[in-house]
Amino acid sequence: MTGVEVQGLVRRAQAPAWAGDAVELLARALGPGPFAEILLFVSPLADVARLAAQAAARWPDVPVAGCTTAGEISEDGYAEGQIVAMALPAAHFAVERVFVPDLGALSREALVADLIRARHRLAETRPDWGGEFGFLMVDGLSLREDELASAIATGLGPVPLFGGSAGDGLRFGATFVLHDGAVHGNAAVLSFVRTDCRVKVFSLDHLLPTEVRMVVTEAEPRRRIVRAINAEPAALAYARLLGKDPGQLTTFTFAAHPVVVRLGGQHHVRSIQRMLPNGDLVFFSAIDEGLVLRLAEPADMVRHLDAALEGLKVDGVPAAILACDCILRRIEAEEKQMYGTLSRVLQRHRVTGFSTYGEQFGPLHVNQTMTGVAIYPPFPPRGGGS
Repeated sequence: MTGVEVQGLVRRAQAPAWAGDAVELLARALGPGPFAEILLFVSPLADVARLAAQAAARWPDVPVAGCTTAGEISEDGYAEGQIVAMALPAAHFAVERVFVPDLGALSREALVADLIRARHRLAETRPDWGGEFGFLMVDGLSLREDELASAIATGLGPVPLFGGSAGDGLRFGATFVLHDGAVHGNAAVLSFVRTDCRVKVFSLDHLLPTEVRMVVTEAEPRRRIVRAINAEPAALAYARLLGKDPGQLTTFTFAAHPVVVRLGGQHHVRSIQRMLPNGDLVFFSAIDEGLVLRLAEPADMVRHLDAALEGLKVDGVPAAILACDCILRRIEAEEKQMYGTLSRVLQRHRVTGFSTYGEQFGPLHVNQTMTGVAIYPPFPPRGGGS
């Protein structure tokens, strides 16, 4: 298999969000199918409903899924105001999707049954293909990602899962997933992917826990709001631990000084989204009273990301990487003037995806990570099979 063929395992394209003919531009760049699935990562500057309808009309025989973003990752690295497409050719991929139309009315039993049926259909379709993963896109303002990830885990079997929460830039106004030619709020779409390619699902972050601890002493878990830390108003207590005045707290402060919780012997980030006018703190993921948090400090993001992506080359060079990258990582890169350098790292390693309001990895909804899948050239043929 030549280098050109390896790169062609996954097709990528991009078009400006404001272009009236964006779907046609994407179609020309992606080239002819057949495709097992097309993924769209859509800037909130686009007319998302119109785009979804046009995409369904342009590819009537191809499942098209997608979501709005807090920024895109394209062939050029970090991007803004773009529609980024990734197409999975049917020669190497097969897909079964499970759509969750209303996260507020989630039935765990029904969802698990749908997941198991989808996995079985896929296994029957391509029993000779050994690579598989699940990719989840979910409304990033639904506040249901933790519950959903936990429910999905029961029906995954051996399939590794990753995903991201749809974004809306830094507006936090409305986020959507795309499915069957329409846009949906408070919803999620999960793609089970089976492939003759080797794949590796991964999660990484550049954060180092410190010994500075704090306890959540008052919270509103359903809204992910923390009212008090160490029996003090939340923003005041957090700012005091940083040696700052609460008035100095900004989105960059939260990105540069996240907190982590220890679960199952590992630390997982619980990032702060914003401070409310009354001094309460809103988090990106699950939070509850009694939770012990630690401050974390970032290592050099550029060096860490480059080393981590290089590490994915141990068993061969990925033809493509599909990734969900937390918006707080992008904010930190901008504030520390690493944006261009980090963008070039993403470009060099052929990363495609979007910036998120949170990431899913296995049974957990996490923050301030990059989660994704590295896609490698196909497995060697089995006894003359294709």
